[in-house]
Amino acid sequence: MKAKIWYLYNSGFAMETAGHVLIFDYWRDTPRGAGFEAGVVDPAALADKDVVAFASHSHGDHFNRDILKWRGDIPKLRLVLSSDIRAVEGALMMKPGKTLAEPDLTVRTLTSNDKGVAFIVDVDGLRIYHAGDLNWWHWEGEPDDYNAKMADRYKAQIALLGDEPIDVAFAPVDPRLEEQYAWGVDHLMRTAEVRRVVPMHFFDNPAVVDRLLNDPVSDAWRDKIIPLTKRGQSATIS
Repeated sequence: MKAKIWYLYNSGFAMETAGHVLIFDYWRDTPRGAGFEAGVVDPAALADKDVVAFASHSHGDHFNRDILKWRGDIPKLRLVLSSDIRAVEGALMMKPGKTLAEPDLTVRTLTSNDKGVAFIVDVDGLRIYHAGDLNWWHWEGEPDDYNAKMADRYKAQIALLGDEPIDVAFAPVDPRLEEQYAWGVDHLMRTAEVRRVVPMHFFDNPAVVDRLLNDPVSDAWRDKIIPLTKRGQSATIS
């Protein structure tokens, strides 16, 4: 099955599959009305699409409340929101560790070790993983026991991905973690069967993706990386 992915910003992506448009963790919405090629959502252009918009948690860099207004332009819009977000009438609110089974897609959530959830979406013959803020957060200056707990919580959730292949994984490579920036994605790639991985959560520091591509840490799975670093940049997978 083919799909096209657009990088919107930070952890925000749009993905068009055979029958759906999926939008994850949309945040930066300017320039308005310009479309995926400019890194934004133009709801009027999606009026005839089956659109599912996901927000993994309430942090301002992952959730823009303007997505609620899209319902006026997109008749078939579904909102799938983490339960830490203030309840939205008509939205599908998901707690961690739950499964939502719709006739055309299934969504499962993992528990973030920061806030909210990570999403596993089965749709149109594809399995997609969007980490949200679930990551191996190892911060310089934090106590050792804090970092150890974050690592343990992360590994426990990644183990729940199981053995079924993931076609596309969106995973953080936050440059603020310094030398530990790739610990999370490396653990994911070494312990789960991931066919393609898209680095994310780097704000205005896309150079971290080049760093990953040249870092020995990615030697074993470098050919699976899809490097999207500019807003509106896209890739097609099959």
